[in-house]
Amino acid sequence: MTGLLDSLPLWLWFVLGLVGLFVARRPVHQGILALARFFHQSLRLGANAVAGAENRLQQRNREVLLAAGREAAERHIEREFDRIESVMKKELAQYPALHRKLCEQLTAIDEDYVRSAEVPPEPTNWSKAIKAVADIPAKQDPVVGDVLETIHHSMRKAESKALEAYRESARVRHQLLRRMMPHWRSILSTLGRVNKSVDSVNRRAKVLDGHMEHYEEILRDSDRAQRMLSSSSLSQFFISAFVLAIAVGGALINFHLIARPMTEMVGGTSYIGNFKVADISALVIILVEITMGLFAMECLRITRLFPVIGALSDKLRMRMMWAAFVLLFFLATVEAGLAFMREILMQEDLAVSAQLRGEEVAAATTGVYWITTAAQMGMGFILPFALTFVAIPLENFIASARTVIGVLVGFALRLLSVVLRLAGTASLRAGGMLVRLYDILIFFPLWLESKYLSWRESAQSATAEKVQ
Repeated sequence: MTGLLDSLPLWLWFVLGLVGLFVARRPVHQGILALARFFHQSLRLGANAVAGAENRLQQRNREVLLAAGREAAERHIEREFDRIESVMKKELAQYPALHRKLCEQLTAIDEDYVRSAEVPPEPTNWSKAIKAVADIPAKQDPVVGDVLETIHHSMRKAESKALEAYRESARVRHQLLRRMMPHWRSILSTLGRVNKSVDSVNRRAKVLDGHMEHYEEILRDSDRAQRMLSSSSLSQFFISAFVLAIAVGGALINFHLIARPMTEMVGGTSYIGNFKVADISALVIILVEITMGLFAMECLRITRLFPVIGALSDKLRMRMMWAAFVLLFFLATVEAGLAFMREILMQEDLAVSAQLRGEEVAAATTGVYWITTAAQMGMGFILPFALTFVAIPLENFIASARTVIGVLVGFALRLLSVVLRLAGTASLRAGGMLVRLYDILIFFPLWLESKYLSWRESAQSATAEKVQ
C-alpha cells in the first residue's frame, strides 16, 4: 500500500484531493455552518447572561448609592437640627433675662425722656400790671413815668432770673439726655446680638432647606439624584484616596523613625518568615496607634465605622474614648523615647565610623544635635496623633469605594457583553467565510459542475422543443 502511494505522482494526488473535497463539499459546508451557529448561539447566550448580571449589578449599585446618599443626607439634616437647637437653646435660655433687661432700660429711658421735656414758664402777673399802667391816658405824668421806670427795672431783674432758671433747666435736661446714651448703646448691642443669632438661624435654615431638598430628591428615587450621588462618590473617592496616600507616607516616616531603636530592643537577628521581628514590632505599634485613633473618632461619633460603639451609652463611650486617648498618649510618649534613642544610636554609629577612619571621636560626636533630637522626638510624639485623623478619609474611602467598584464592575460586564456579542457575530460570519474559502479551493470542479448543469439544462430544453 505504501509503495502504491509512493508510486503515484503529485498531480494525481492533487486531483484526487480536489475530487475528495468536491464530493465532501455539502457535509463540510453543513459542519462549518453548524459549528458557526453553535458558537454564535453560545456567545449570544453568554452575552445575554452577562447583560443580565450587569443590569442586576446596576440595580444593586443604584440601591446602594441611594441608601448611602439617604444616610448621609439624614446625618447632615440631624447635625443641622442639632446646631439650630443649640443656637435656639442658647438664645431662648437668655430671652427672659434679655426681655427684663430691655424693659428696664426702656422704662429708664422713658422716665428720663419725660423728665427731660421742656416745661414752658408760667406767665407772671407783671404783664397784667404793665398792661394796666400802659392803658393810663396821661403818659406825660411824672408819677406814671416813675412807676414805669420802676416796673422796667423790676422786669429786667425778673428777666435775668428767668433766663438763669431756664439755663439751669436746660442743663438738667442735657444731663438727663446724656444719661440715656448708655441705655441706648446697651439696647443697640443687645439687639445686635439678637440680630446675629437670627441671621445664624436663617443661614442654618437655608442650609437645612438645601439638605431637605436633596433628601426628598433621593426619596423620589430619581435619576438626577443618582447622577449627583455618583459624581459626589467619585470625587470623595479620589480625595480620600489622596489623603490616605499622604497618611501612608506619614506612617512610613513613623516606621523608619522607630524601626532602628526597635532593632536594639528586640534584637535584629530574629525573623518571622522573611521579616524581622523588630520591623513587625514597629509596624504593630503604628497599627495599634491607628486603631486607637479609629476608636477615639468612633467614640466621638465623628465616624460611623463600628455601629456597636455608636450604640453604646454616652457614659460608656466617653470612658472608652478616654481609654483610647490615654493609650495613644502612652504610645506617642514611647515613640518620642524611641526617637531619642535613635539619635543616640546614630551618634554612636558616627563615633565608630570615625574611629575606623582614624579621626577624632569628639569631632564626630560633638555638634548641634539637640535640634535633630528635638525634631525627631517631636515627630515621634505628634505623628501618632496626626494618624488619628486617618479615620475620616478612611470612612469616606470605604463608603465611596463600594460605588466606584460597582461602577467599574458594571462597566467591565457591559464591555464583556459587547465583546461576546461581537465574537458571536464574528463566529457566524467566519463560518460563511470558511465556506467561501472552501469553495475557492475546489473552484475547478465547481466550474465543471456548473458547465455540466448548464449543458444538461440546454439538452433538456432542446428535447422538450422537439417533442412539442
